[in-house]
Amino acid sequence: MVETVFPAPLDADLAVIGAGPVGTSLAVLAAKAGLRTVLVDVRPESAAPAADTRSFAIVRGSWRLLGAAGVHGDLAGLTEPLNGLEAVDGGTHWFGAPWAAFSNDDLPEGGREALGELVPAGALQAALDRKAGETEGLVWKRGARFSGYEAGPSSALVHLEGGESIRCAVIAACDGIHSAVREAAGIGTEGRSYGKSVFAADVKLSRQHGGIARQLFTPEGPFATLPLPDNRANLAWYMKTGAAETLAKMPKEAIEAELNARFAEFAGPMTLEGPPLSYPLVLKIARDMAGPRVALLGDAARRMNPLAGQGLNLGFKDVAALYDVILEAREVGLDPGSETVLARYREWRRFDSASTALFMDAVDRTFSNDNVMLKPLRALALTAANRIAPIRQALARQASADQDHLPSLMR
Repeated sequence: MVETVFPAPLDADLAVIGAGPVGTSLAVLAAKAGLRTVLVDVRPESAAPAADTRSFAIVRGSWRLLGAAGVHGDLAGLTEPLNGLEAVDGGTHWFGAPWAAFSNDDLPEGGREALGELVPAGALQAALDRKAGETEGLVWKRGARFSGYEAGPSSALVHLEGGESIRCAVIAACDGIHSAVREAAGIGTEGRSYGKSVFAADVKLSRQHGGIARQLFTPEGPFATLPLPDNRANLAWYMKTGAAETLAKMPKEAIEAELNARFAEFAGPMTLEGPPLSYPLVLKIARDMAGPRVALLGDAARRMNPLAGQGLNLGFKDVAALYDVILEAREVGLDPGSETVLARYREWRRFDSASTALFMDAVDRTFSNDNVMLKPLRALALTAANRIAPIRQALARQASADQDHLPSLMR
């Protein structure tokens, strides 16, 4: 019998499991800071880029983090500055639909810097992939899949399918909503299905968008347009599960007819550009942000309602917080994967993670109906947000992730 001999474990400071925008940005930043980093990516090197018509509203703090990762140059000309946010209550009202809006002028330094940037999902991933391929100190394991890990007193041993392994101090779980790392660490989740899906597509607008992201709350759910270059927009329409999937498979002319019949008054006539897609809407929050030598980031930590585009931005906050925690531990000679160090990451991110996810869930519940008892409260909230400057300014700072208490890469 021939004995199978597996290669010796690859030694690293940090093993990043999952190579989406959150995982790849963390791996690049960690390697640039001098940490021996391994990025475990299930995508084979020969795989074509996945079709993705989504666009991300990358807020100011997250855009700074991506600048530190070095991808701004690769994204030049592909993004659209986010100059403002507008929300309209589209339910039936006696005196017109209440609305609220704020812009980069509501930030302390005024309009010198946009609230953020609208970035096509495919372009962002491609830019991060290029940076990962050229970053010294980063070992990029393509076509590799996590199969389990063992946590020890001084390190963790990560097992990959096929027999390879990685010995590291910290495991960053960036492997999405169905995280295998989270499961291996014994961290449970809580949440629910919304019974809705999101229809997403790029459209050409007939009205100038001015860099304003607009959201219309209807009794069925929100309809949002995110500005893109050349007066295009990425739209997201919340629909009942089954309806969004059906619409995404319809012919282009039928989709345009449905969009314009429902929303031409709000957004102006639209023409479809590129293939649409649909995806289910769920709320799923991990009961803990950290386990033995494991930190959860991005969708592995929480999948939330994509209202206001906060999901990926929370993931980038996770990246920046873990980066600070690990580097500070290294500076004082502490084990970055110890319970003491990861407890700091847990406490830093747990409240913001859960509170933002639950707040977005509450907003959706409050506005996605035509309840006669809730409509006056919604009108009051939107009017206050629109007319009271301190409230408007606080919302602008929160939405743009531009606050003094944020991790160093985002300030």
